[in-house]
Amino acid sequence: MQLERVRPMVIRITLHAYEATALTTAARWVAEGAKDDLPDEAIEHLREVLASYDDALSRIAEDPKAEGSRN
Repeated sequence: MQLERVRPMVIRITLHAYEATALTTAARWVAEGAKDDLPDEAIEHLREVLASYDDALSRIAEDPKAEGSRN
């Protein structure tokens, strides 16, 4: 895993596919099963992050040379 600060509030993360899978699997598990353990706002934000990840993953699946993010 590599982290790079691009701007004060932007960090670029480079992950191995297995690392990304582990993190997204854990996030999905929390988003789907943590109804009483987390505030609704936190769960909604996590769902938004996962949706953004899914969109970026779809873009790179369509064009493997494309960057996964527009940020």
